[in-house]
Amino acid sequence: MHPIQHAQTRPDHAAVIMAGSGETVTYKQLDEAANRIAHWLREQGLQAGDAFGLLMENSARYYEIYWASQRSGLVLVPISTHLTAAEIAYILNDSDARLLITSRKFDGIVADLPEHDAKLPTLVFGGGAEDVLARMPATPIGDQSAGRVMLYSSGTTGRPKGILPAAPEDPSVQAPTPLMGLATMGFQIKDDGSSVYLSPAPLYHAAPIGWSTTIHRLGGTVVVMEKFDPEAALEAIEKYRVTDSQWVPTHFVRMLKLPEEIRTRYDLSTHQHAIHAAAPCPADIKEAMIDWWGPIIFEYYAGSEGNGMTMIGSADWTSHRGSVGRAILGTIHICGDDGEELPVGEEGAIFFESPYPFQYHKDQGKTKEATHHKGWTTLGDIGKLDEEGFLYLTDRRSNMIISGGVNIYPQEVENLLVTHDKVMDAAVIGAPCPEMGERVVAVVQPVSMDLANEALEAELIEHLSAELARIKMPRQFDFRAELPREANGKLYKRKLKEEYKAAAAREA
Repeated sequence: MHPIQHAQTRPDHAAVIMAGSGETVTYKQLDEAANRIAHWLREQGLQAGDAFGLLMENSARYYEIYWASQRSGLVLVPISTHLTAAEIAYILNDSDARLLITSRKFDGIVADLPEHDAKLPTLVFGGGAEDVLARMPATPIGDQSAGRVMLYSSGTTGRPKGILPAAPEDPSVQAPTPLMGLATMGFQIKDDGSSVYLSPAPLYHAAPIGWSTTIHRLGGTVVVMEKFDPEAALEAIEKYRVTDSQWVPTHFVRMLKLPEEIRTRYDLSTHQHAIHAAAPCPADIKEAMIDWWGPIIFEYYAGSEGNGMTMIGSADWTSHRGSVGRAILGTIHICGDDGEELPVGEEGAIFFESPYPFQYHKDQGKTKEATHHKGWTTLGDIGKLDEEGFLYLTDRRSNMIISGGVNIYPQEVENLLVTHDKVMDAAVIGAPCPEMGERVVAVVQPVSMDLANEALEAELIEHLSAELARIKMPRQFDFRAELPREANGKLYKRKLKEEYKAAAAREA
């Protein structure tokens, strides 16, 4: 199954609906637009294996460009819309991108790219692209082949890393993909074209673009939110009769913080499968979501590297509270600092033994750091297995705080903080401390900044004290209107750490 086939058999079926505007693109329109873009890419001299960058807001055009790359053998490099010109230039140069496709929304930042040694031919939607593409044929190019997507990690701990999958064994455009099997057999998404899939997150991330385009392969309809809003998401489920969806934990938190009268206002009865991933979900938050939406919630643990995956449904999660499931791709190994495997129940680095090894683009050092001497690979997370093979995540190794010689994983503290009814978001980091090496700092986004005062700090200390050992308690609480969190749920803790490190240096 493939959009090319659906364009022939179900040409008028909706492939994309923009949730806010209602703009609809049929499979026939999607196919013709993708063909035109593929012809234009060939006209620019791009051949199979060449890369190009895509910097664009959530738009139906995003899918047209994606499917153009997928039929012209090219490497699509999605770029976060929150990056600076310097960061975008780094990705364009590191990926060897031949050109950039963007929209008028990014005129300012694109104009600054040459200052950072990134001067590329650019196609701008809303700035002439439509006229250029209208002159291209709507028929297929003569040398179609499957393309690839090179994703860049979010750079939460340093420079983003490019992850280029190996060339597919079967280069034919309509060859099946592993995600198709995972969607239908793992997450029980229907393959008869009846799925209506809600995508509330930015399309430049791995999960939104990967899973929503898998829905296209299965012939379903993808409903895309231009920007996430908790009530608008519930409204979209009702309005478009959504059957399947994907989320990150921050989406759950924000929907749960809605007043009861709003949460119960919308008909969610068509909703059959709600999938979440990308960041650890606090157990209390997930339990509240299952109580609200019912046992339709699925979770998986994986990374852009594609080296392994776990999955868990609501029933298994209820009996294995806090787990991210058992492996459905690869074999899990928990290893100590010496690389030796640890007994069941002990925490250590999570490695996948997988048929899909990966390499970081142009960075053998980073690849080596992520590779066990037996060839297993890690995403940098810490966790443990139980007797039944269920995996439990502790935190990322890079987030660990060492205070007075004691290892502290901040995820535990963050999970408790966000369950407080006055807290919207929280980040816990280690800040420099002359006496203890690092001190635990909680940076908290309250529901309203009007609540940001000493009284709330006292409430939070009391809230945490019942659950946390004294050594894990934050020694400092700072309140902010917003945290540097990526739209895929990941916190840019690196930015916070650098800020507190710089402040400590000024005070020294």
